[in-house]
Amino acid sequence: MNKRQGTYKKRPTAFERPERDPARRALFEKNKKIILATQSVCGICGLPVDKSLKYPNQMCATVDHIIPCARGGGDDLPNLQLAHRKCNREKSDKLPEDNAPRTEANPNKNLPQSVNWRTY
Repeated sequence: MNKRQGTYKKRPTAFERPERDPARRALFEKNKKIILATQSVCGICGLPVDKSLKYPNQMCATVDHIIPCARGGGDDLPNLQLAHRKCNREKSDKLPEDNAPRTEANPNKNLPQSVNWRTY
């Protein structure tokens, strides 16, 4: 008797995951160095990024995929931006155009606008 009846989607192994592909990983690492050298402002919140902060700190520098890999985004330069680790984690795999605040509904039109990724 087969224990797995019905539809069952097997989770990808580490070798099947796209970020484990050596060619894709090499392209990402190359473009990551370019982003870290040329950008200084978080692409999500718009605040400056302190590149001297290291990993456990929530405000350290990371490279964010504008269109997430889970949504079909690639590792090319136009799809990458500098971001704080905290902002990148809150954004998760959301698309910016789907979650942009509507200016008509914003009562504080004179305040800086940013996306609150926690509410989506």
